[in-house]
Amino acid sequence: MPATPYPLRVLNLATQGANIAGTMLIVGLVIMICTDVLGRNLFGTPLPGVPEMVSLSIVAIVFLQVPQALKAGRLTQSDAVITTLRARSPRSANLLEAAFEVLGFLVIATIIYAHWPILMKSITRSEFVGAVGNFTMPTWPAKLMILIGAVLLALQFIARIALRLSKGAPE
Repeated sequence: MPATPYPLRVLNLATQGANIAGTMLIVGLVIMICTDVLGRNLFGTPLPGVPEMVSLSIVAIVFLQVPQALKAGRLTQSDAVITTLRARSPRSANLLEAAFEVLGFLVIATIIYAHWPILMKSITRSEFVGAVGNFTMPTWPAKLMILIGAVLLALQFIARIALRLSKGAPE
């Protein structure tokens, strides 16, 4: 088996790192929610900011983990058509999967293009969620995680397209 090119190894490490960061966010949310529930029920005092942190974190988690799902071939899709097509015409199946990857790249590139000004606005305007005096949290870290995940996903689509062009199908 040939060695993986250096840029692809770096991309895969970054993708794995984002996936781990998403997993750590999930663990943090579980701990925070359990602490909030215990605080409410045992002491009558909820943990401030839990709803705000949960709402910001969920989207960030999805974007941090979806590049790894694509890389591992676990991105949700209907396999009935492609499996039937692959049995009858592997070349047609390969073309259909290539079209999916190109469209996926175009969609995520559009999201990146649209999200960049949103991230910049949240930084320059110091946007936050919460109530002043109770709990506030800046929105830019979550928006930055969304951008990082989207860029990694776009790069994973490019890597899959490049592998498909060079070998016929990604690993």
